[in-house]
Amino acid sequence: VEVMAERGFDTLRFGPFKPVGLYDPRTNKRGYACLQLRREDKEGKMYNLIGCQTNLTFGEQKRVFGIIPALKNAEFYRYGVMHKNIYINAPSCLDDNFRFKDKNLWFAGQISGVEGYVESIAGGLLSAISMERYLSGKEKLTFSTNTVLGALAKYVTTPNVDFQPMNANYGILNGLDRIIKDKDLKKKAYAERSLEEIKKISEIL
Repeated sequence: VEVMAERGFDTLRFGPFKPVGLYDPRTNKRGYACLQLRREDKEGKMYNLIGCQTNLTFGEQKRVFGIIPALKNAEFYRYGVMHKNIYINAPSCLDDNFRFKDKNLWFAGQISGVEGYVESIAGGLLSAISMERYLSGKEKLTFSTNTVLGALAKYVTTPNVDFQPMNANYGILNGLDRIIKDKDLKKKAYAERSLEEIKKISEIL
């Protein structure tokens, strides 16, 4: 979080503190920024700070997060530490169904080189479909790169001398066959094209 904060005054409020969809019921206005809290216990006494992974010292974490008015008198049960992101060199050893080349071994989740919770779940789905079809003697099924899942699978398994994990984004999808300047309409076109591909795949499954 401190790295993002160093990039600019408004970086955090356009990132993890983005208040989209959150309105003050008293004024019906969207907030300037919003720190999300995730409930951690049954009693609702412990909350996790969303998007605040940090390398700050424990004392500095207490000071910095205590600047936030609502956390001024908060008691910190534990402080944040950075986790290590471990992943395999997927381009050299996985096919586009997350199967280890020449071995009956499938990978899923962050270790395969996808970044993010939803991406890890989606990769697990593709891996499971691939394994089921292989074990049942069915033909290999490849997701089109017009879909985010197919595009992620292709990225993860395409030779790359500087391979780094990738999350879902429009940049990895095949381009559209027409120019659409309006961003919302463009995103809608991507979604509609992808859903058509998914429909074809669901009919095979």
